[in-house]
Amino acid sequence: MFDLVTPALLLDMTVLDRNLATMSAALPGPRLRPHVKAHKCTQLAHRQRESGHTGFTAATIRECEGLAAAGLAEDILLANEVLDARRLGALVDNGARITLAVDSEVTIAAAAAGGVREVVIDVQVGLPRCGCRPEDAGKLADLARGAGLEVRGVMGYEGHLMGWQDPVERGRLVAEAMRPLLAAHAEVGGDLVSAGGTGTYRENTFATEIQAGSYALMDSQYGTLGLPFGQALYVLGTVISVWPGTPTMPPYAVVNVGLKSLGMDHGNPSIEGAQVWFCSDEHTTFAPDEPVAVGDQVKVIPAHCDPTVALHERVHLIDGDKVIDTWPVDLRGW
Repeated sequence: MFDLVTPALLLDMTVLDRNLATMSAALPGPRLRPHVKAHKCTQLAHRQRESGHTGFTAATIRECEGLAAAGLAEDILLANEVLDARRLGALVDNGARITLAVDSEVTIAAAAAGGVREVVIDVQVGLPRCGCRPEDAGKLADLARGAGLEVRGVMGYEGHLMGWQDPVERGRLVAEAMRPLLAAHAEVGGDLVSAGGTGTYRENTFATEIQAGSYALMDSQYGTLGLPFGQALYVLGTVISVWPGTPTMPPYAVVNVGLKSLGMDHGNPSIEGAQVWFCSDEHTTFAPDEPVAVGDQVKVIPAHCDPTVALHERVHLIDGDKVIDTWPVDLRGW
């Protein structure tokens, strides 16, 4: 039993190290630009740096600031549009290399006004989120260069394909999504074609770099895809109530892990050897295959690791049944 107040975020170091090594072998050095939004932890980012990956992807200005403060500012891509880039400009003035995604005249103007010097043109490749039309990418690149910015290339995120189950069909759809990105790159120029994620890292052979992040931790959704990464992240909970079963209600148990400690956008979490029924604010109700008792600890597997980590202030590193260290989740917030 772990001597921790629950719910508590756990990270299995043996599995984590194996995941990092597996991805580094598949995408060595600059082929991988790890996305820190998945773990929001500079200690883990240092591990990725030690694995040979000197560039990082970030989702927020706060993540960029935290990476820079931790000495990881060699090459940070903020893969998101911002309308006030002054905090990024301050990082650049202090020696950080920051590249910002832009997809409009307004975001280009914001980058230039804020003191950012390098950008990528963000292109919409099928996910209805940020990104310009592929046919507009060249014009935006010219506008950015006219504003004194260096255009490093293009970026596109085929996020709508990350959970696609059939790998053959996933590969076909990735190729289809990357076709307009490569056409945009031909108009934009630059060295970077930045795309991809954990779900498509094998199929996306078109990008020069892959922005995978969840591979380090994993979750139950990615766990259905047959990827060569193990489950390293758990939310530890304590069984607080057990229902023995009656003729009208089968046996179940309740663990003190709920909506406030789990990212729920990808559905219910899972528990090995049990069927999860539902989650509420502070509880998960589950039917265990074998009887459990009040006070037992349970490892809950989140369905989506990124928002789960962001709900916790720290992550406890475990080796077997021992806590060996604690890392702050220091890239949280805005």
